[in-house]
This record gives sequence, C-alpha cells and structure tokens, in this order.
Amino acid sequence: MNGLSTILIVVGLFLIGGVISFVKQGMGKSLVTLLSIGAGMCLLAGVLRLDYWN
Repeated sequence: MNGLSTILIVVGLFLIGGVISFVKQGMGKSLVTLLSIGAGMCLLAGVLRLDYWN
C-alpha cells in the first residue's frame, strides 16, 4: 500500500507547484483556492495512509 501513498504525496506536491505558478501569474483566486484544497487533501491522504499502513 506504500505505492498509493507515494502517488498521493507526489500528486499533492505537483499541485502545490501549480498553485505557486498560478499565484506568480496572477490567476484567479478561485482556481488557486481549488488547487490548494486539492493539494492539501492529496498530501493529507497520502500521509495518513502511510501512517496507517505502517
């Protein structure tokens, strides 16, 4: 089950990079907010799965 946790963490970090890029470009706040929530959820799910299965 570590593979799924790793994928979730990597996707969360990828989304954080997207948030940083969109903030620098001055994109809309709603898009940045949605990406931030998605990134947080992916990271949290990945860390919790990693903690639960180990």
